[in-house]
Amino acid sequence: MRTFQEFNLICEAIYDKDKKSDVDLEVGKIGADRKKSAPERRRVKAAGGGKTKPAKDYKARKDIGQQRQASTRVQQPEKKRGTASLSPREQQRKAALERRAAKSGGKSNKKELEKKATALLSKKVKKTVDPNYKPQKPSGLNKKERRQIRRQGSKLVTHLQKGIDKPASVYQPKEV
Repeated sequence: MRTFQEFNLICEAIYDKDKKSDVDLEVGKIGADRKKSAPERRRVKAAGGGKTKPAKDYKARKDIGQQRQASTRVQQPEKKRGTASLSPREQQRKAALERRAAKSGGKSNKKELEKKATALLSKKVKKTVDPNYKPQKPSGLNKKERRQIRRQGSKLVTHLQKGIDKPASVYQPKEV
């Protein structure tokens, strides 16, 4: 921790341009050389063992010598041309009229055209049923009874796997 007097001496040394200072800072030069030099800026790749080495596969850009399009550099307008010229009041009125027209059923041509286009573009293939298909016949059992039979069957399978021999009457559902 420095005393106030030492701090004052350092400040005088820094800001007194006639005297040579023993402090490294120079007035007006703070941050002047923050940019990395060219070799520091080069890309590197992993060399193994936590070390890196310069990447040698530098390729020139494909668009060198060509002017970039304004659409990639400049923000493009989001609204139609002329909408910005309307006052906020007029914009509000125009939006309200459009909402009323849409509600009343006088839909704009744009929406109708979009519907027609989507109908044309969407391929509607009618699914055909196999002529040999026969639906499964109902068993005549309700859900609870079907579940009981299924569980008794799985119980039989596990007992057979474990080698447990029991009479068949054990695996008959009780309420069926």
